Amino acid sequence: MKRKNKNFKKRGSNSLNKLSLFQKSDSRFSKKCPLSIKNAPVIDYKNISLLRKYVSDNGKIISSKITSVSFSKQRKLTKEIKKAKILGLI
Repeated sequence: MKRKNKNFKKRGSNSLNKLSLFQKSDSRFSKKCPLSIKNAPVIDYKNISLLRKYVSDNGKIISSKITSVSFSKQRKLTKEIKKAKILGLI
């Protein structure tokens, strides 16, 4: 049997399929660190709501290139996230 020519859509042709949390969009990220500004939240292993913003659904720590966190704050964030994971808070 021969197939009739039907217009099939290619998979992944939708532009929304290409977007991801870990891919940069067209807009630029702000260069200022959100944890270095005035009245910034304290990075602590007990501050679970803050730490969850910087952890992916799989439990991986999101890189500073995506979150635009400074190098020193990223190190502190990593240390506190690991501490919270060991204690079972995350």
